[in-house]
Amino acid sequence: MLAFQFLCSSVISVTLLLPSALAASQIINITFPEKPTATLIPNVVEDHFIGVSYELSPFDSLWGKSVTRQPAAMQNYMANLAARMSKPLRIRLGGNGMDSSRYIPTLTTPLQVIDDTGFNTIRTNFGPKLVDILDGMMQKVGKMQFYLGLSTVYPDGFDDMAQFALYAKEKLGDSLDALLLGNEPDLYNSHGLRPGYGIEDYIPEIETYLDKLKDVGAIGDEPMAAGPTTCCGWDVIDVLDAGLDKLPYKYYTTQQYPHNICQGPNVQNTNITHFITHANVEPYLTGQKVAMKRMEELGVPLILSEFNSVSCGGSNISDTFAMSLWVADVGLKAASLNYSAVFIHTREQNITYNLFDPPSPERSLEPDWRTGSPYYGALFLSEVTSDGGNVVIDLNLNNSNTNQLSTIAGYAIYDDAGATRGKLALFNFGSSEEEAFNLPPGLAHTITVRMLLAPDIYERTEISWAGQTVRENGILVGDQANIEMNCEKGCRVHVPGPSAALVALDEASTRLFTGDSTVQALRGDQGEESAGMRRVASAMAQLVLGMLGAFVWGLISFGGW
Repeated sequence: MLAFQFLCSSVISVTLLLPSALAASQIINITFPEKPTATLIPNVVEDHFIGVSYELSPFDSLWGKSVTRQPAAMQNYMANLAARMSKPLRIRLGGNGMDSSRYIPTLTTPLQVIDDTGFNTIRTNFGPKLVDILDGMMQKVGKMQFYLGLSTVYPDGFDDMAQFALYAKEKLGDSLDALLLGNEPDLYNSHGLRPGYGIEDYIPEIETYLDKLKDVGAIGDEPMAAGPTTCCGWDVIDVLDAGLDKLPYKYYTTQQYPHNICQGPNVQNTNITHFITHANVEPYLTGQKVAMKRMEELGVPLILSEFNSVSCGGSNISDTFAMSLWVADVGLKAASLNYSAVFIHTREQNITYNLFDPPSPERSLEPDWRTGSPYYGALFLSEVTSDGGNVVIDLNLNNSNTNQLSTIAGYAIYDDAGATRGKLALFNFGSSEEEAFNLPPGLAHTITVRMLLAPDIYERTEISWAGQTVRENGILVGDQANIEMNCEKGCRVHVPGPSAALVALDEASTRLFTGDSTVQALRGDQGEESAGMRRVASAMAQLVLGMLGAFVWGLISFGGW
């Protein structure tokens, strides 16, 4: 029986320790310090830590070709995240495609594809209506913050890009949070975009770019620039030392993928174990450790402007439940390492790591979208943070930060900018055994648990967050499932493998999202009849599974000790 089907009521209260049919491999005692250490207190992340990064080329199919015809599914995908945040949802539009594209002020459509033959880059022209699309989605979903890429591939296009930035500022107002100057300039030389290009060329060009942006009024006295958005060709400390640290930057940005499939599948990019090993996350995020220290000293926030599992399109494991857990783990780890935000990246149709795909690029107004497994990791992260800001620390359970054999991980999450203990995030990456986490007496009077679940690590579709699964039209289906427990004298949280639990302490549970985040229901012109038949079939299946689940639920224990 699938674990997520057990969570069949919106609130499940259990205070007794029930017999368990699943063998717990160990019992882990949780220590949650009353306050974070003094060095961690400044590392406050805001309640929109997780953002979404989009490649430019498919944007008109994903977000619509006009303000009046924006896919209902995308509205719901974005609203599901935005509803779980007290601050505006962060949206980045960029990537290699945008960096290799040109702004045409007279273009009457949002996008015009001019070369789709590139292996990893689809070149387009784009016009002012692209910004109108951004604004249109924001009006439908709610407040957003935008991070727009400006190309540095074509120096002769800097003036046009400055005009694009100006129009975006005028249209979006304070919802335009930053302008990202260039995308992976460290690869211009090796990719043949600008032979011989190096840091010594980059810094003077950025200075010129900033002058042009200021001259047209796209930026003012307050910093708006972000970068260098490097990947893997330059040491960022060298970029800072070359003069970037003297320029008025609002954010420093990098982007990282643990592996790539640019030369085809291999042992590394198809190894699912790598992604469910917590010890691999910190090295992945700290490849620029020296530069990160300098950024902290300069007081400029660091953003992971693009991340996902396997670059150049994903591999055969990029759409599995392993990536739901990995995205959540990466986000939490990044927060503990003083990143200010992370953006999970999505691209054109049929990229395996995508967060979502329409039925086809031409049919994006229809409801039958595919939801990718990384989207569930983003949902999890959207509820980790809360208003007032959070401090996240890695608890290093069972030496999981360095132990390659560990199948668990845990984070303590402080609310109110580190003033109060708020939540715990507990991971079980194991294939079958449940893990028992003991919470000590006095930590909380009550706890509320929400689960990220799937039948196994390879699952691609039957994934749930807090009892809900994304179905047609980007709609979360099912009742929200909370596990409520008395914990005054201590309690034990059992986390089945594989899954992750978000444990809210006392009043922190009131900050979890409750309700329906759907902004666009299924309509007749979106296949209501066929959708209705599927809903009837689904309801009948859920009824049967619910009856079975009620019996099986008693075999998994959540209770005091």
